[in-house]
Amino acid sequence: MSGIGCQCEEKFDGVSGEFKRALWLVIAINATMFGVEIAAGVLSGSKALQADALDFLGDTATYGLSLYVIGMSLRARATAALIKGISLAAMGAWVLGSTVHQLVVLDGPPQAQVMGVVGFLALAANLASVLLLRRFKDGDANVRSVWLCSRNDAIGNIAVMLAALGVWYSGTAWPDLIVAILMAGLFFWSAVQIIHQAVNERRK
Repeated sequence: MSGIGCQCEEKFDGVSGEFKRALWLVIAINATMFGVEIAAGVLSGSKALQADALDFLGDTATYGLSLYVIGMSLRARATAALIKGISLAAMGAWVLGSTVHQLVVLDGPPQAQVMGVVGFLALAANLASVLLLRRFKDGDANVRSVWLCSRNDAIGNIAVMLAALGVWYSGTAWPDLIVAILMAGLFFWSAVQIIHQAVNERRK
């Protein structure tokens, strides 16, 4: 494990019992929170919660892919990371599109109390994931993409809680929609980073 975080050319590739156990725990956390958050997002009418729930679902699937390719060739791991980067960009596009649609419809503000409570639960889940994965954040594209997705989730949950406060204070849906747009931007930016590293590693 001495290669983790060092400046050597060979990056940590995930071949570690400790990393695999951490990844299994994170997969379980994400799958559970997807179910909780998608239900709450639909019931409360919150686009920010639905965007975050979709991210939980995407993370569950892509973390499973990350686990599957551990120990394979660098090209195989980079290809998995590339798929994750593209899927993250697709999620960003979906969130942006659904938010624009909501801007046109604007059928009332979401339930701020539900947003706040569920956002807090999701934040706790994601902080646990971040702590589990923090020491592995400087690995290859496959390993690093796991860290970036977990970090995005934690940031997204803080944003959802801020959106809930804004909805409660203003009595409008605008804070929720603004946060959903910002989260879409975060998805796109992380996708660019993952895809860039994955493409470089596939060329080696």
